[in-house]
Amino acid sequence: MVGGNKSSITDFILVGLFPEFQHSIIFNFMIIFIYILAFLGNMLLIVLISGNSHLHTPMYILLSQLSVIDLTLTSTIVPKMDYNFFMGERTISWIGCGTQSFFFLMLGMSECLILTLMAYDRYVAVCNPLHYPTIMSPSFYLRMVAACWIGGSISSFIHTVYPMRFPICGTREIHHFFCEVPVLIKLSCEDTSMYQLVVVVTSIVLLVVPFSLITASYTLIFLTVLSMNSVKGRKKVLATCSSHLTIVSLFFGPNIFIYMTFTSSHSPEQDQALSVFSNILTPMLNPLIYSLRNKEVVAALSKLVGRCVVS
Repeated sequence: MVGGNKSSITDFILVGLFPEFQHSIIFNFMIIFIYILAFLGNMLLIVLISGNSHLHTPMYILLSQLSVIDLTLTSTIVPKMDYNFFMGERTISWIGCGTQSFFFLMLGMSECLILTLMAYDRYVAVCNPLHYPTIMSPSFYLRMVAACWIGGSISSFIHTVYPMRFPICGTREIHHFFCEVPVLIKLSCEDTSMYQLVVVVTSIVLLVVPFSLITASYTLIFLTVLSMNSVKGRKKVLATCSSHLTIVSLFFGPNIFIYMTFTSSHSPEQDQALSVFSNILTPMLNPLIYSLRNKEVVAALSKLVGRCVVS
C-alpha cells in the first residue's frame, strides 16, 4: 500500500482529486487558495454577525450558522486532501475515514435543514410581517437551529456506522479525495442495492422535502411581492431572496444528483467534479453572495474596518 510500512490493513487509499490530471500541483494550489478565501470569508461573516447587535436577528443568526457549516465542511476535506498530496501519502485510517464521513454528512444534512429554516424565516417576514416577532421569537428559532444540528447528527451517525460495516473483499482504494458514503458503498463485495435504495429514500426526505418546502415558501413570497405597491419594497425583498435562492441552487443541484441516483449511474470523475463545486467552491461563494448584496452586512464591515483603522 502507498505510505510504506506505516499503513495498516484496515487503512483506505484515497486516490485523490483527478489523479490523471497532468497539472495536479497547480490544481491543488488553486484548491488551497479557494479554501483560504472560504475560511476567511466565512470567519469574517461570523465575526460581523456576532459582534454587531443590529445583526442579531433570525435571518443573520441563521446565516452565521450557514457560515459555521461551510467553514467546518471545507476544513473537514481540504487539509487532509492537500496533506496527502504534498506529503506523497494517500492513506486514511478506518477511524479517520469514518470520522470524515460522519462530519461531512452531518454538516451537509444540517445545512439542508438550515436553508429550509431560512426560507421559512423569509416567508414569515414577507407574507406575515405583523406576526414576525412573535413567530420567529429567539426561543423558537434557537430551538429550530438546535433541531437542525441534532437531526443532521443522528442521521449522519446512522449513515456512517452502517456502511462502514460492509465487508471489503478486494481493493481498499477509494476513487475520491475524501471519504463519503457513495464511494464507500462501491468498495463492498456484498450486495448493497437495498442500502442504496435506503440512501435514495433518505435523500428524498432530506433533500426533496426541504427543497419542496423552500420552493413553496418562495412561491408564496413572489406572489406577495407582485401585490406590493412599493417599488423600493419589492427590490429589497427580491435582493434578499435572490441571494438565498442562489445558495439553495448551488447546494441542492449537485447533491440531488449525487445522492438521489444509484452510485453505478455516475463516474468517479463526475462525483469529484460535483464535490469540488459543492463542498469547496460554494463555501467560498456563499459569503460573497450574501455580503455584496446586503447593505446591513456591508455597513457592519465598514464599521469594523473603521474601528481597525482608528485603533
